Amino acid sequence: MSRIKPKQKTATDLLPIGALATRTGLSVSAVRFYADKGLVPSVRSPGGTRLFPRAAIRRLSFILIAQDLGLTLAEIAAELARLPEGRTPTAKDWAAIAARFQTSLDRRIEALQRTKDRLAGCIGCGCLSLEACGLYNPEDRAARRGAGPRYALGGDDPDPA
Repeated sequence: MSRIKPKQKTATDLLPIGALATRTGLSVSAVRFYADKGLVPSVRSPGGTRLFPRAAIRRLSFILIAQDLGLTLAEIAAELARLPEGRTPTAKDWAAIAARFQTSLDRRIEALQRTKDRLAGCIGCGCLSLEACGLYNPEDRAARRGAGPRYALGGDDPDPA
């Protein structure tokens, strides 16, 4: 009796959209959305079915993680565009993307920490008005720096009193 070896899976294997959706935990429509945005490559079978390279699993996983970290689709697309074409990205390729994200993530963490540290005081104040806030924005000084919540989100610190 001869044993039949199962076919070895390679990075060049093509997956139907349903299999890719199942593997990544995404809906078929979400996979289609990312493909239509050019974030994952696909080809059409002779019957018109979308097929994806096995490497699309990692790209979609990266997209989900990056979105969870707060990156925009434009930021994600820019990073994915840096990946090599014609070969599966290596650990070194992914590490380069991670290194570029460090600065952006550090800025976001600082902004979140600043907001967290000030949030209780601002909510407890009750004024809800930048014009009336004598603690962080006396005489509405932040308005001179532009629109929006300058101190909480813009990275500007309040002027010393």
